[in-house]
Amino acid sequence: MKSITIKGSKRESVGKKATKALRNAGQVPCVLYGGDGEPLHFTTEEISFQHLVYTPDVHTVVIELKSGEKYNAILQDIQFHPVTDNILHVDFYEIFDNKPITMEIPIHTVGVARGVKNGGVLRYNLRRLKVRGLPGVLPDYIEADVTKLKIGQKLYVTAVESEDYKIQHPDNTVICQVRTSRNIVALDDDDEDEDDAQDVPATETDDVAAVKE
Repeated sequence: MKSITIKGSKRESVGKKATKALRNAGQVPCVLYGGDGEPLHFTTEEISFQHLVYTPDVHTVVIELKSGEKYNAILQDIQFHPVTDNILHVDFYEIFDNKPITMEIPIHTVGVARGVKNGGVLRYNLRRLKVRGLPGVLPDYIEADVTKLKIGQKLYVTAVESEDYKIQHPDNTVICQVRTSRNIVALDDDDEDEDDAQDVPATETDDVAAVKE
């Protein structure tokens, strides 16, 4: 999995007045949890999150402090201003090579479903899959082959099982499915045969919201 480096400084004061001053200066208060000691409070520039937050990809993080310490972590929680959408606060969780972590990994579909070629519509129930595994073997994304899906068929999470991670969803959780579209209805009304239906342009939509556990 790809990693992003975020440079910051330890916080000397964690009071409300100090926090407000930091935000006014374009700094984001952050906390690192999961280590052996107390949580680590630090700050970094808001622009540091450009390639971590505003992307569909997932990354691990290397927190590099001015004092020289480095910590491997993952993004755990983030708070935005309700009006401006500015980042107000970020929580990180420290990770270790020998300890499994739980992350939501993007799903990339591969191929064109057979049912889509016949005029159906591919709809997504999941955009990310919650999995648990060692940080060093978790993938950047999970491939889901939809080529064999016919109209009315579903692709379950069991189809993307791997020795590198354990899926944290029930086995009957659906990733995507091919559903009937208006194209199919129109063909039936015109009494066209199945060979003609093969020529209907493929249609895929992604307007179904992702389901998060």
